[in-house]
Amino acid sequence: MVPRNRRLCVTLVFLLGTFFGYGGHAGSVSAMPAVKRTVLPNGLVVLYSEDPSVPLVTLQLLIDAGSRRDPEGQEGVAGLTARGLLLGTSGHKASEINEALDFIGASFGQTVDKDWVLLGLQVLKKDLNRGLGLFLETVTEPVFPQEELRNEVQRVVADIRASDERPEAIAERAFQRALFVSGPYRHPVEGTEASVLKLTREQVQGFFQKYYHPNNAILAVVGDLSPRELDDHLVSRLSEWPKAGIPQEGFSETFAEGPETVQIQKKISQANIVLGNQGVSRSNPDYYSLTVMNYILGGGGFGSRLVESIRVKRGLAYSVGSFFEARRHAGSFQVYLQTRNASAQEGVSLALREMERIQQATVSSEELETAKKYLTGSFPLRLDTQAERAGFLVQVEYYGLGLDYPEKYPALIDSVTKQDVLRVAGQYLHPAKRILVIVGDLEASGQGDSRR
Repeated sequence: MVPRNRRLCVTLVFLLGTFFGYGGHAGSVSAMPAVKRTVLPNGLVVLYSEDPSVPLVTLQLLIDAGSRRDPEGQEGVAGLTARGLLLGTSGHKASEINEALDFIGASFGQTVDKDWVLLGLQVLKKDLNRGLGLFLETVTEPVFPQEELRNEVQRVVADIRASDERPEAIAERAFQRALFVSGPYRHPVEGTEASVLKLTREQVQGFFQKYYHPNNAILAVVGDLSPRELDDHLVSRLSEWPKAGIPQEGFSETFAEGPETVQIQKKISQANIVLGNQGVSRSNPDYYSLTVMNYILGGGGFGSRLVESIRVKRGLAYSVGSFFEARRHAGSFQVYLQTRNASAQEGVSLALREMERIQQATVSSEELETAKKYLTGSFPLRLDTQAERAGFLVQVEYYGLGLDYPEKYPALIDSVTKQDVLRVAGQYLHPAKRILVIVGDLEASGQGDSRR
């Protein structure tokens, strides 16, 4: 398992990968109810799936306004904008919105990723009109009141300071800073304490006005709603949301060549280690071969080579594994490891050895078949709930995978060969040029001078 805080960083990034294969509960995505896709005149993509099993309606609105859109010097503005939506609108104060949501038992939440913002509403069918009205009001008419926004800045800063006490968060941030020499993925989603404290209401408003438009969004609706009710309750109101021009994105990024080692002194009993290199985008044609390869290397829990070598055989670590952080643009490949300070160097050496081993010889037939069977037959996040289905649908649309992706996925995984695994391991793993971050008691681990 990925440590909790690092898992929070990658769960939504890998939503599609996990639904289609990073293991867990048995299930069949192909059994998901039919989905209707509509593009409204204002450019909003609406994905609809009827679910009369419970009297609920769930909306997930994905807006392409994640932290990669943060202007230079305004790191964290995407996150602050999303958090500010519930601080008040032109028609209601924040307290009134919260009271109204509580009264009808509705839930409204937001998640900010490096690529996108996800806004979710779940409400009883009988209260849909009221809940939808509040939802649309917060998304289209926020006023970002000065005092409330200032308080929100302090909350973000408090969260950043708290994360500075978590070794795994320190290691992850240091790895990203070292790996990405430049580019929008280099800074944390929440920004830094220094950048967030400088953000202004005008900057938040400006970010909102640039990106919060229907032609920059995808909406999934799953619930106890017939097609006619969808048209009557949602489509007519959503169509009134005016579209606008979206700034062109000039995305560029530069990766460190490596090798590079970053050592950070912290008086803790276990060293937190991250090592890796440049990764891939979600659209990379080798994504499925990499999925199989990574499962065998470190993504398959107790069935993976890293766990077998470092935890099972030598008892050096409780937590060890690997993953690709595949985003709209190239992300990272990471091996994560927590071990005693004294065994930090041995753990790193073993991890690099396993990276080299999977590059040097084909995997066994048993490893390949086990990986394929698990990836096509197991799902850690089953599509049992409306929220899971809605989240799945917006990501399928966002990555352009097509609504027939559940039917295509098994064949994509089954087509991976031993030679494919060997080829992608050689092409995308770079143990000799790794970026290595160690957070721990450096004296106890026998390390040299620390640096951030």
